[in-house]
Amino acid sequence: MLMKIYKNKSILITGGTGSFGKNFINYLLKNKFPFSRIVIFSRDEFKQDQLQKELNIKKHENLRFFLGDVRDKDRLLYAFKDLDFVIHAAALKQVPAAEYNPIEFIKTNVLGAQNIIEASLERNISKVLALSTDKAVAPINLYGATKLCSDKLFISANNITGKSKTLFSVVRYGNVLGSRGSVLPEFLKIKSKDKIFNITDVNMTRFNILMEDAINLVVLALNKALGGEIFVPKLKSFKITDLAKAIDGKCKFNITGIRPGEKLHEELITIADSYNCFDFKDYFLLIQESFQKRYGKRIVNKRIKFPHSYNSESNIFLTIKEIRENIFKDFSNL
Repeated sequence: MLMKIYKNKSILITGGTGSFGKNFINYLLKNKFPFSRIVIFSRDEFKQDQLQKELNIKKHENLRFFLGDVRDKDRLLYAFKDLDFVIHAAALKQVPAAEYNPIEFIKTNVLGAQNIIEASLERNISKVLALSTDKAVAPINLYGATKLCSDKLFISANNITGKSKTLFSVVRYGNVLGSRGSVLPEFLKIKSKDKIFNITDVNMTRFNILMEDAINLVVLALNKALGGEIFVPKLKSFKITDLAKAIDGKCKFNITGIRPGEKLHEELITIADSYNCFDFKDYFLLIQESFQKRYGKRIVNKRIKFPHSYNSESNIFLTIKEIRENIFKDFSNL
């Protein structure tokens, strides 16, 4: 790991008190990244207070807590002073809430992305990584549409950097199992009650990614990003019914039907996007033609076969045994 590039550097995480933010900060502290400042930027003062107690900030003098909202560009400009790296994890994410509150999602996920970009350019940030989701790929709900817009904004921002040294990149992955809002915590609650699992559709599939995998991908992107690319991890899939069976082999299903804005299968790379997709050992890179020259010989002979759709249905699947061994290794109550 190239630790020396982070010595005396500073990093800020928007949405720093969310599931990813908290785990990412713990990872940086545990592995002793030599950042001079780690700034936790979020709008929830209660969660910030909780996190300060959890982290014991007296032991970590390089931690800073900033109250603020990505909707407020002036606050971002103040928080971005003398920064080197920004991880943009803040977003409104609940699919049903987006359908009823579309303007609020646009203000945070789209206009907030614009504010991050403009503040980063004005403060001459070195690298900006924006976290995305599989729901941004061929979106069928408003949340996914706002994240697609966000992705486009961050990639296109590399065209307007001018004399600024700022590089903008995107990291795209699916739902993190065990994080707030994922299906796993709900299934674990059901196990302790009536053992009847609510399943929207027995054919539903999803990509499998754990928090540690998501963090490793972000760290990799922070090291390797040249700007203008989307990092996509190589993941296995699982069937929702197999996830339930891994929790309780004798469980029963209550079929509720697919909810508005929900897909039967998720997709990380569309057929159209696959034309500019390059295969690396543990991940794919989506690079627009205008930015491919930044990679030069690194992408020679790495273009994947076109056409190709990277989706959870036609992917390699985890068995129920593998789900227990891999997904549940951090859940001692199983």
